[in-house]
Amino acid sequence: MKVTIIGGGIGGLCAAIALQQIGVEVKVYEAAPELRPLGAGVGLAANAMQGLQRLGVEDEVVARGKQLTALVIFDEHGNIISKMDTRPLSRKYGINNFVIHRADLHEVLQQHLQPGTLVLGNRSAGVKQQGEQVQVSFTDGTKTTADLLIAADGINSAIRQQLLPQSQPRYAGYTCWRGVVENPGVEINSMISAETWAPQGRVGIAPLKDGKIYWYACINAPQNDDRMRRMSPADLAAHFAGLPPAVPAVLRATSSEQLIWNDIADLKPLKKFAYGRVLLLGDAAHATSPNMGQGACQAVEDAVVLRQCLQREKNLTAALARYEKLRLARTAKVIRLSRLLGSVSQWQNPVLRSIRKMTFKLMPDAITRSQMEWLYKVDF
Repeated sequence: MKVTIIGGGIGGLCAAIALQQIGVEVKVYEAAPELRPLGAGVGLAANAMQGLQRLGVEDEVVARGKQLTALVIFDEHGNIISKMDTRPLSRKYGINNFVIHRADLHEVLQQHLQPGTLVLGNRSAGVKQQGEQVQVSFTDGTKTTADLLIAADGINSAIRQQLLPQSQPRYAGYTCWRGVVENPGVEINSMISAETWAPQGRVGIAPLKDGKIYWYACINAPQNDDRMRRMSPADLAAHFAGLPPAVPAVLRATSSEQLIWNDIADLKPLKKFAYGRVLLLGDAAHATSPNMGQGACQAVEDAVVLRQCLQREKNLTAALARYEKLRLARTAKVIRLSRLLGSVSQWQNPVLRSIRKMTFKLMPDAITRSQMEWLYKVDF
């Protein structure tokens, strides 16, 4: 079987590795003309690490990142709202609460592709299905034909928009900045992923390997707001000046070149991922807001589950139907829960914030862990 993959992100690369391991001929077409070490940090939970282990890349990924021991939410004064010790889940399901620079993860995945798999500078322009073949046209006028096309071209997938024009990203109500910096000399807990929920927004800080810090900041705002677009690291530091000193210090230490900004959006859950010989995968199929740290994780799951479905079902149509049965409900649940958590964490109303704080503080750790366990029980 010959497979074409559009998109060289985490989902596309993992799918290519998974399929090549079972003897499938794969080409990955990426629109970017060159691979640059872009992006910020990415969190990988135990479900993703299980998937990476099945792809044979877990050890190399672990060597490039850092495993943390707890997820902690603070209020604007530095008081703990919620603390979940992630070590029990790590002992039960494998490495959990793991962070790595996205560029490092990409590099590891690229190294496991067969030579010549990745083709750069090719942007898809359209898809045409002809019987048991699917043809992709590119903007440079070239075409390629395969038995299966995997669209892994992200939340703004041109292929999904051709198939489903009505499926457009939906704005979550807040905008986000991210960055990776050298520790500017502030004292942080080097073993926890920390998030601060404040009236003016939300800031997360996670230590990476070699003294680096990955951070993100979310502020409620209209979509495509020019004022938000123009925010500099110094502006962000001033906006969050009332938080514990480490937070504005980390923001201020970020250079403008290191700053990544985008509105947060997701996709309304789809009813199908397979359309004849075209399969939507990763963010192209089920983009989720980042509040549960599951975007990359679900893309890794997609790749492993797809491989297993192709191994179990000799007929491609049956394999894709089995894939949908395993992935549709699970990814839809992640989208819904992540959107809900994001909405709650961005509350500004003082009464709602008080209720939220009380609810989280009274919730036993065992209940929080049990609510998370369904994520780690993957049907691999």
